[in-house]
Amino acid sequence: MADLLPVLAALADTSADVPRDVAPDTLVTPSYGGASIDAVLPGVLGALAGSGAGDCAGADPAATARLGLPAATRACVVLVDGLGWENLRERAGHASFLRPRLSDPAAARPLTTTYPSTTAAAIGTFGTGAPPGRTAMLGYTVRNPATGDLATLVSWEGAPDPRTWQRETPLLETAATGGLPVTSVGPARFAGSGMTLAALRGGTYQGAEALADRVRVAARALRSPGLVYLYWGDVDKVGHHEGWRSAAWGHALEELDAGLSLLARSLPAGTLLVVTADHGMVDVDPAVRWDVATDPVLRADVALVGGEPRASHLYLEPGADARAVAARWSAHLGDAALVGVRDDVVPAGLFGDVAPHALPVIGDVVVAATGRASIVDSRTQTPASLTLVGMHGSLTPAEMRIPLVVHLT
Repeated sequence: MADLLPVLAALADTSADVPRDVAPDTLVTPSYGGASIDAVLPGVLGALAGSGAGDCAGADPAATARLGLPAATRACVVLVDGLGWENLRERAGHASFLRPRLSDPAAARPLTTTYPSTTAAAIGTFGTGAPPGRTAMLGYTVRNPATGDLATLVSWEGAPDPRTWQRETPLLETAATGGLPVTSVGPARFAGSGMTLAALRGGTYQGAEALADRVRVAARALRSPGLVYLYWGDVDKVGHHEGWRSAAWGHALEELDAGLSLLARSLPAGTLLVVTADHGMVDVDPAVRWDVATDPVLRADVALVGGEPRASHLYLEPGADARAVAARWSAHLGDAALVGVRDDVVPAGLFGDVAPHALPVIGDVVVAATGRASIVDSRTQTPASLTLVGMHGSLTPAEMRIPLVVHLT
């Protein structure tokens, strides 16, 4: 039996008592306000402000210093979906541009991402500097309190207007409104998407598909001082379908690395290039997978399962006892998962500061998979999603630790 709350306590206090089968040094919790994804954009804006590039609204000089970012009049921030620090270090033989930087603490270091360690939550925090508890971007799928149904925050299906759901002001919008030229570069279909509007709106959006084309757009935008945000998603896509230890993932890393090398050569001298990610990934074991739909112990009292297979939100039937459900899940899953109730994990800071409107978005019970386990629900998930190889969302180092690579051209 592995309860989430004492493990969270142990990660904050090494004197705390924790289940012996879940050692704290095998898990990582978010370091909101520290060496975290929430510091990246405020730190980069601080680096631009430090160069005299303008007021750079949204800048946080403390974050700039914490991340060791040099002053610059131009900056390009590349977010690579799915490129965990542990994943990158193990497969660094496929990354001739990044590899030599990984051994230099001044050039590369790990940060923590959010909990859950997944795109919607991490992008929300990256884009606003606020934790998931304030953005309400708390998983791949979450319950929409207004309808009682699941909303998908990556495609923004079943969710209301993004500005209504996510109420923190995006940093790109803050910077652009303050007069800094801001350009976002990514797939054309992301322009005006729910996630873009929720967390990354502001400035100009330039659609480009191939990585080389995105590099050209970024380099052109930075002929003058300003900020460019560039997104690349293929590493994550390949990892989900083939696994991050696959040959295909190595090829995806090689493509990314070649694009970053081209970007570094293409940007004007004195440009700050920052490479980071939203989360890492583990390859799950199909033999350690539970399906809520077919498991009567797990299904009892559970109306909806949100989140993702590595980080589930359990929304219970009216009148169900959350602590009883959590105890039953914990006993049934054993050391394959950590289980806690919302009333405990929210005060423990797992989601950071939680706004009132975000509280009902969090599951009555929260489940974080350990090892290579996964928990699915075939009642609501597509057949294809049930067979993914690479997954993320939980608290293991491979999922939680992301790179920060800093290069001044």
